[in-house]
Amino acid sequence: MGGFFAAASKEDCVFDLFFGVDYHSHLGTRRAGMAVYSEEDGFDKAIHNIENAPFRTKFTKESNEMHGTLGIGCISDFEAQPILVRSHHGTFAITTVGKINNADKIVDDIIKSNTHFFEMQNGDINPTELVAAIINQKENFIDGIRYVQEIVDGSLSMLILTPKGIYCARDKMGRTPIVIGEKEDGYCASFESFAFLNLGYTSYKELGPGEVVVMTADGVKTLVAPGKDMKICTFLWIYYGYPSSSYEGISVEKMRYNCGKALAKRDNVKPDIVAGIPDSGIAHAIGYSNESGIPYSRPFVKYTPTWPRSFMPTHQSKRNLIAKMKLIPINDLIDGQSLLLIDDSIVRGTQLRETTEFLYANGAKEVHIRPACPPLLFGCKYLNFSRSTSEMELITRRVINELEGGDVDDATLKEYTNPDSEKYQKMVDKICEELHFTSLRYHRLDDMIESVGIGAEKLCTYCWNGEE
Repeated sequence: MGGFFAAASKEDCVFDLFFGVDYHSHLGTRRAGMAVYSEEDGFDKAIHNIENAPFRTKFTKESNEMHGTLGIGCISDFEAQPILVRSHHGTFAITTVGKINNADKIVDDIIKSNTHFFEMQNGDINPTELVAAIINQKENFIDGIRYVQEIVDGSLSMLILTPKGIYCARDKMGRTPIVIGEKEDGYCASFESFAFLNLGYTSYKELGPGEVVVMTADGVKTLVAPGKDMKICTFLWIYYGYPSSSYEGISVEKMRYNCGKALAKRDNVKPDIVAGIPDSGIAHAIGYSNESGIPYSRPFVKYTPTWPRSFMPTHQSKRNLIAKMKLIPINDLIDGQSLLLIDDSIVRGTQLRETTEFLYANGAKEVHIRPACPPLLFGCKYLNFSRSTSEMELITRRVINELEGGDVDDATLKEYTNPDSEKYQKMVDKICEELHFTSLRYHRLDDMIESVGIGAEKLCTYCWNGEE
């Protein structure tokens, strides 16, 4: 995934930039960077690897030494950014959030004009560098940004730092957010709406789908008006968004609470306690508990003092062990209990199965699982979700292939998206058996959409129903 933040101030903006970017640390675990501009010193940029250390630790030096009145920064789960570019537009820095499915074709077209790209270690081209190259095909930034939105298959939101201001451009279908904050001496732009609240900003506006603005310390000017159609990612509310965030005016915490209530209304089991898998499952579980009247409890807690992020060891064989080591069981709340657990989703199922097994090992009588979203049947086409994977690694697709005796066509797969179909129930029963749950019931898509509270036509639900 990834997140970004920008600040334009009449004074030095680096303090706001540093903490604004840091507030996006839940969205990425690999790379982070900041770029600033001042009239006196021009551009300055820093990028660090944050795989085994938090953003604040890696960028403490830069927070004290960098200076500028304009700045952008990011947390990234993939490429190193922001990058600094010199072209016929002058020098600019750029950072992006999104996914480019047709990168190879775009690269081939641009290379025909004798442009070259630097390959990353894995042989791929940095997507943010590619976006900069696309922009440079046009005579000005506005036409360049619109050209990116036109030719990219996938999604793309971006911030572009120039000496005259910061361009902020939301994905043409609004799959990811950009919100503008304001205070007396300037403005900021942020992926997460909560990231600027403690910095003294108040909400100014949320960009619409495809909207492009230029932001300076004196104001925000719309350059491209927002489009009418939107497909914002619903998984932002289910999992990726921080509890204090809001998208399209809908609170993440409230949406998750609504999900839990809806799950409880359709359920008929009577466990002793309800619990959420930390952290994203907690609000779902509270909603379920309050609606059902079944007590909420914490049979395990996440150990955070030395585990502030998703550290993974070098050896693949230890990854699953490390993934569950952060969850510490509280035996007194497990032994002899019937538990109902709510997690945000089931992807491969490995971690949830191991969580269930250690609950049994600590004396649990029953473990009922209630994912807060429908079965994931399709790999995301629009965002680089670190928790998403290839379709054939999804437990749902593997189970479907086993039930059908091989690969299935789209029509057959569609039957498995219907919660009232026989095929759907067989899939759920098989997953329940494989993962050793006492029972398994997924959130229904219609209930999940109702939990968000905005029209289904404005939400991207591709990973659950395959509909674009």
